[in-house]
Amino acid sequence: MLQRELSDKALLHELYETAEENVHRHLSMAKDWNPHDYIPWSEGKNFKLLGGEDWEVGQSKLDEPARVAMLTNLVTEDNLPAYHRDIADAFSRDSAWGTWVGRWTAEENRHSIAIRDYLLTTRAIDPVELEQARIASTVAGFNPPMAAQDMLHTVCYVTFQELATRVSHRNTGKACNEPIADKLLQRISADENLHMIFYRNLVEQALKVSPNQTIKAIADILTMFQMPGAGMKNFRRNAVIIAKSGIYDLKLHLEDVVMPVLRQWKIFERDDFSGYGEWERDRIAEYVQMMTGKLQQIEENKAKREERLRRRAS
Repeated sequence: MLQRELSDKALLHELYETAEENVHRHLSMAKDWNPHDYIPWSEGKNFKLLGGEDWEVGQSKLDEPARVAMLTNLVTEDNLPAYHRDIADAFSRDSAWGTWVGRWTAEENRHSIAIRDYLLTTRAIDPVELEQARIASTVAGFNPPMAAQDMLHTVCYVTFQELATRVSHRNTGKACNEPIADKLLQRISADENLHMIFYRNLVEQALKVSPNQTIKAIADILTMFQMPGAGMKNFRRNAVIIAKSGIYDLKLHLEDVVMPVLRQWKIFERDDFSGYGEWERDRIAEYVQMMTGKLQQIEENKAKREERLRRRAS
């Protein structure tokens, strides 16, 4: 089977109709909302500089896992300048591509505005730590492995990343055990899901246009995937806390992010790969098998720990 290897410019041309259709789809489905409607402003009060009191942990209604997840989620959203640059470079700023870049940026910015306003007004998180993390993250930027290599790698990355962010926000809302935070993060999760669908549909069309080239990008991104917050201070510690609380862990990543997208693209049913494309699909299958093995081992170790604790208690 003859396979085409296309430049970024050629791919943008081939995928333009899909992009235009999905911009219209997004605009018809996206619900406009205002961050200020989700903030309990009556709970706000001045900090010490203006005659009030500075933050201390007893003021927060959230437990540590919820605070850590909120901090991580917001720092992720705060790195918008880096994401905007990458998406604009990958897509260009012309016509439907430019419309999407602008709309996506505005919606992502709304997320960070809303989360920050909620956290500061309710005194849920240390505002000094939050500001320090924002500056450090923005200065460092974020360049996930392989994602900046070309347009296809970028689109594959944001497909998985947007869905992962949606899952993380939704579960963080539940973990907060606070109705306003839950409602806000439900609203943000709905946006993230629409963003994911836009990117997922582009990759789906790219698989038709250049199957081998696209499956390689998918394999590269999956096997080296990192969340945008990976470079932030204490990320590993925070990731462990988030995983132990069930907000986002390996099981959720595999079952709620990776596999649904691969099924949507029919990766293991397609017959249009050839040569190295078949090898790349095998690489994805091996990755899924490896992740499944890791997950099984984690579950077995967890069961053994629980059994040991049960025996000690009895």
